[in-house]
Amino acid sequence: MKLSTKGRYGLLACYDLACHAEDAPVPLKAVAERQGISESYLEQLMGSLRRAGLVRSSRGSQGGYALARRPEDVTVGDVIRVLEGPIAPVECVSEDGAAFQHCAKTDGCVTRYIWEKLRDSMTRVLDSISLADLVLEARSREERGSGAEDGGPGPGSGVAAAGEQAEGAGGRP
Repeated sequence: MKLSTKGRYGLLACYDLACHAEDAPVPLKAVAERQGISESYLEQLMGSLRRAGLVRSSRGSQGGYALARRPEDVTVGDVIRVLEGPIAPVECVSEDGAAFQHCAKTDGCVTRYIWEKLRDSMTRVLDSISLADLVLEARSREERGSGAEDGGPGPGSGVAAAGEQAEGAGGRP
C-alpha cells in the first residue's frame, strides 16, 4: 500500500491541529505555512476530514479548524482510512470486503494469507498510534535536537518515522 499525498498531507494537517489542540481554531493558512502544503489542497482534505467527523470548522475572523475529538482519540488509521480508503495491500483482503468483486482464485490463493497478515500488521500499527502519540514523538525529537524548532510540526516532521515505533512512543497496544 503506497500512501498518496492525500493521506500523508492529511495526517500532517491533523498532527498540526493536535499540536494546537488547546488553542483556538487554527487558520488553514497557518497549517499550510507550517507544513509547506498548498492551502487549496488542504481545503480539499479538510472537507473530507470534516465530513468524516475528525475535524470541525468555524467561520469568521477567529475561525479555522480544530480536531473534533481529543488527539488521544484519533488514530493514524482513522485519518488514513478517511483519505485513502480501506487499508489493504491488495483488493482481495480489503477491510471493506463488500467493495471487492470476488476473484476466482480467492479461496485457493496461496498468497492471500500473506496479504491478510500484511493488512492486519498495517492496521495494527496505524490503529495503535494516536495523534497525541505523534505530538509526544515530536516533542521527544525536539528534546534530542532533531525535530521542529518552533514547537510546531514542520515539513517532513517525522510522522512516518513515528509510525515505525508503534509500541514505543506511547503507542496503544
